[in-house]
Amino acid sequence: MLGMQGTVATFDAATRSGLLLLDDGTELAFPARAFDASGLRLLRLGQRVRVETDADGAIVRVTLPTMS
Repeated sequence: MLGMQGTVATFDAATRSGLLLLDDGTELAFPARAFDASGLRLLRLGQRVRVETDADGAIVRVTLPTMS
């Protein structure tokens, strides 16, 4: 599922996980597997990202808004 965007609030390069702030102010943690699925190598604090979720709402991929 596509459609949510947010801003990187925290990112730990060692664990490849972090916390996003969605546009509505909700904090949403993402696991390493969602970062790994993106193909990205690094995220910066304040960077805008798009979030893909599964049917249960779990984050499965974190990408840049320009990626498909």
